Amino acid sequence: MFAFRPLITARAALMLLFAVVAVSLAPNAAIAQGNNITAELVAEGPVVPGKPVTLAIHFTPAPGWHGYWQNPGDAGYGMQLDWQLPPGWEAGEPLYPVPHQLLISGLMNHVYKGPYAVLIPVTAAQGAIAGQAVTVSVAAQWLACTDVICVPEKATLQATIPAAANLPDERFTQWMAAIPPEIDQTGSFEITDKFLRLAIPLPAMLELPDPHIYLASLDLVAYGAPQRFSRSGDLLIAEIPLALFGKVPSKINGIMAFKDGEGVRFTAQGGVVPANGAMLAQPGRDSPPLVILLLGALAGGLLLNIMPCVFPILSLKALSLARAGESQREARAEGLAYTAGVMLASVALGGLLLVLRAAGEQVGWAFQLQEPGVVAALAVLAAAITANLAGLFQLPSFSITRSGEPASAFATGLLAAVVATPCTGPFMAAALGAALLLPPVQALVLFAALGLGLALPFLLIGFIPALRRLLPKPGAWMETFRKLMAVPMGLTALALLWLVWRLGGEVFAVLTIALACALIAAFVIYGKERRGQPALRLAGFAAVAAGAVLVFGLTRSFEAPSPPVEASILSPVSFSEANLASARARGKPVFLWFTADWCVTCKVNESVAIEREATRAAFDRAGVIAVKGDWTRRDPEISAFLTRQGIAGIPLYIWYAPGGEAQQLDQVLTPDMLVDLAAVP
Repeated sequence: MFAFRPLITARAALMLLFAVVAVSLAPNAAIAQGNNITAELVAEGPVVPGKPVTLAIHFTPAPGWHGYWQNPGDAGYGMQLDWQLPPGWEAGEPLYPVPHQLLISGLMNHVYKGPYAVLIPVTAAQGAIAGQAVTVSVAAQWLACTDVICVPEKATLQATIPAAANLPDERFTQWMAAIPPEIDQTGSFEITDKFLRLAIPLPAMLELPDPHIYLASLDLVAYGAPQRFSRSGDLLIAEIPLALFGKVPSKINGIMAFKDGEGVRFTAQGGVVPANGAMLAQPGRDSPPLVILLLGALAGGLLLNIMPCVFPILSLKALSLARAGESQREARAEGLAYTAGVMLASVALGGLLLVLRAAGEQVGWAFQLQEPGVVAALAVLAAAITANLAGLFQLPSFSITRSGEPASAFATGLLAAVVATPCTGPFMAAALGAALLLPPVQALVLFAALGLGLALPFLLIGFIPALRRLLPKPGAWMETFRKLMAVPMGLTALALLWLVWRLGGEVFAVLTIALACALIAAFVIYGKERRGQPALRLAGFAAVAAGAVLVFGLTRSFEAPSPPVEASILSPVSFSEANLASARARGKPVFLWFTADWCVTCKVNESVAIEREATRAAFDRAGVIAVKGDWTRRDPEISAFLTRQGIAGIPLYIWYAPGGEAQQLDQVLTPDMLVDLAAVP
């Protein structure tokens, strides 16, 4: 049921055992020189029968050493206490300050690098004598580590609880202030196949610049995996990848850290966790100024005109360019209409994306190509456009090939934006990633800037006569050119039909082809009837009726087949948060890439740089672990990961050096880029 990470646990145990043995055999072992983390027991007072008194164990690590929180993370162990108290006295649960994250060779540890104090409430016996000092002691064990070695340490600590209230130890004020306060409301949690999902009551006005959850439960989650957060009113929704099989706890405790040294303690009971709300920005990632994002979206849209994912619609653009030379008025009207179509489609797609994400859906840019019905509609449309370009029919009011018709240019712009934006390109990635986290109005402005960039070349041609004069003059050659352009459009239709089969199965694909044929037949018959052949009206009705029946059949024939497993010479691991954490924990380089059947840029990069014998050989020599995420179908885990990386779509390529941070690679890979990365020691 759960995701697994036994490799991390085994490695952590081996590393700890090796470190302890190595230190014990060393001639100048640190353990022989006294404790590397000194400890003292300090008591408040006075003694009050039946009432708690606070004790503090104050730890002071030597330079370069650190101690551990109660749940140490992937390696280490927490503090152990054996109290010697008078009869009837009882020690409560220790209270810890907010720990810090320490990543070493892919292992995530929860540590304290500076002085810290653990507070323990101790309740006096009912028969205790007020006004009488009491001595208590504790046998404590803890682990002291550097980034290289670990030493188990221990000490017997003793303190006297005073008989009367003396001058308070000023340090207690600081120690108690460092303990995160406890939320007075109980949260809820649920466990899915991959995630622990938490709903923690936190006021919506509370700022969370760097959120992270430390769980007291051992081995429940993947400590090194990214945590994702969203807001739903006064609830903070957290999703943490699971690590191991285990009994579902009835209660979960932990610390919700906001930033360095600040946080709150929480308790959650098993229950229902609401759907994700508005996603929080990735910790530590500052969004650039809006003007920079606008320029990035504009440049990204402009570069889409030369990206591989735009090649299938270049035929439509070429015809628009050729028509622009007819007259000043027509050229401007065409440029404005085309721009309006592109920007309207871009804003509409962006707005729908924002609405779906606000409703809790984990979707990203080009989400429409993950829906079988949308892809089927695009395939039918591409087939009809192919027939139109080939001259099988000509619609008088809605034709992408008519000259000087704003309606035609507008339709071309709509189609260009829908089909040309599945893949993100340079500059565009950061802008669209930020759009998912910005207020709605600013986000929609970014989507509009993207559309303006995509349409900008045609808008300039429409308004600059010098550019139009560079185009060939209209003539009879355009009819031949139009028919030639039916070839790439036909290839686009075939690619979409292949994607329909991948998403919906064989029957779904066959019915899509039949629907395309019925639609083309209806258009052909309609065109002939307008030319004076009314006898074809009955055939036209039959074609329309057949199309309606096929549409009904499509809705009932869809099946979600298991995604075909594509062979890769890199033998990649399928992406999940837990699998990525396990791969990084092995101390080897990791190459992570995301692809989809509808992403042409992804496929080009794979053929040019990834699926190559030279790349496989370089990866084998360096021990590189490949991890692949397939986003052909909607995958909330991939969508959330992309959001945390500040990316709204694919392709996305990330290189992890051993024990290092993520390095995002260019979205257009060169043949030797991965080979060179693998060769770096």
